[in-house]
Amino acid sequence: MVALSVLDLSPIPEGATAAQAFCNTVDLARHVERLGFRRYWLAEHHNMAGIGSAATAVLIGHVAGATETIRVGAGGIMLPNHAPLVIAEQFGTLESLYPGRIDLGIGRAPGTDQMTSHALRRTLTGDVNDFPRDVVELQSYFQPSEPGRRVRAVPGAGLNVPIWILGSSLFGAQLAAALGLPYAFASHFAPAALMQAIEVYREQFRPSEQCDAPYAMAGFNVFAADSDEEAAYVRSSAQQSVLNLHRGVPGPLPRPVRGFEDGLDAQERSILKRWFTCSASGTPDLVADRLATFAEHTGVDEIMVTSNIHDHAARLRSYEISAEVGTGLT
Repeated sequence: MVALSVLDLSPIPEGATAAQAFCNTVDLARHVERLGFRRYWLAEHHNMAGIGSAATAVLIGHVAGATETIRVGAGGIMLPNHAPLVIAEQFGTLESLYPGRIDLGIGRAPGTDQMTSHALRRTLTGDVNDFPRDVVELQSYFQPSEPGRRVRAVPGAGLNVPIWILGSSLFGAQLAAALGLPYAFASHFAPAALMQAIEVYREQFRPSEQCDAPYAMAGFNVFAADSDEEAAYVRSSAQQSVLNLHRGVPGPLPRPVRGFEDGLDAQERSILKRWFTCSASGTPDLVADRLATFAEHTGVDEIMVTSNIHDHAARLRSYEISAEVGTGLT
């Protein structure tokens, strides 16, 4: 069976505040928990006017405290922005507060622009081996304490916090396979290398203490509604957001526009086609077909659904439809 989970950037809609976005996040988390989604992940981004999940660990704790059973975690923490010890302490704290419900997905991108990376005190002169070394160091802090160890994560040591490797290229796939960790591919915005990455991950996977077999997840956009016209309408917010990002003018999640695609030129259509390759927009029947095709084509164990929709009620409805049609995916 293919499980469904949720990726939330805690979007700040045009005309709203971060506080309202966080209220929407909690409401959505409770909603999808009732619907049976497996996990609820939040992602680290910085200096983005439309994304509220910058202090990712703080927001994870808020969501975990407002829910009861759903797994809550990072999809992900951008590890080069942080000392591994600090992340181990943060997620050791979360695991201590909400035992058995916390996931730690980590990536190597900065999650922002170069100037903001410098403001985060991120070192930009490292080599390609820095990220793997940081991952191994992070893993070590969750190991049981040994006599003579002078630096420990307190809390963190001895706690079972599942670590995932996130990526959109073969690098993450190879690292996840080498370390025997579950792998999540960011196909919801960078689908080009999806199939090759999953193949590499499965072929090169080495069993570990955490995983005895490969476990792959992939991102998928869903804009589901009770009519095709309404689905196209709610999707237009995400489309505007992507084009604004390409123009270098990111902002709050725009209000939807009817007939938005009618005014686009060929280049804009091409950008959106590439970005939303892994997506479904339409009625329940269409979404069911697209999800089933994606699951069969990729063979992933889990699909991480993201629905970047301006109107909160429409977003809740989109996830309702995803849950209804996703039951029984194989």
